[in-house]
Parts: sequence; structure tokens; C-alpha cells
Amino acid sequence: MGLTLQRVAGALVLLAAGVLSLPLAAAVFDRQGAENLIVPAQLLVMAALGAAVCLLVPALARDGASRGRRALTGVWWGLLAAAVGVLVFWLIISGFEGA
Repeated sequence: MGLTLQRVAGALVLLAAGVLSLPLAAAVFDRQGAENLIVPAQLLVMAALGAAVCLLVPALARDGASRGRRALTGVWWGLLAAAVGVLVFWLIISGFEGA
């Protein structure tokens, strides 16, 4: 598999997970006293998933990056995907014209 295809596949996996992570976290933590854990849980899961994906798909990090550097790069990719997921749901709920 070429580097470009690896990058696209890794990015698509993270974007799909980012879009699905917020409603899944809300489904788990949507109860009295736990609703404040939804966003931190989403961010933790996406950071861990990003690190795992970047370790499995080294093309997402720079060439020659160490294992720790690849994991840290994956954390940032995961958090970016989580932010994109929140933006997508905000646009779905509010629309382009606002609330």
C-alpha cells in the first residue's frame, strides 16, 4: 500500500471515529451527575485512538519518527478528528443559519 493511500485510510478512520465519538460518549455518560464527563471521555478516547492509528499507520507521522513521536503525532490527529466531529454535529444541529 502506498504512502498516500495509507494517509488517506488513516485519516478516514480517524474522521469517522471523530464523528461517532461524541454521540457514543453521550450515550454512555448521559445520566444524572455524569453529563460533565461526555467531552473529556470523547477527547481521551480520540487521543488514544489517534495514537493507536498512528502507530499502526506510520505514514501519518514524519519519516523516521520514533515510536513515541508517532504516538504523540497520533494524539494530535485524534484530537483534531474529535474537533471536526464536534463541528459536524454542531452544523447538523444548528444548520448554517444558526440556532
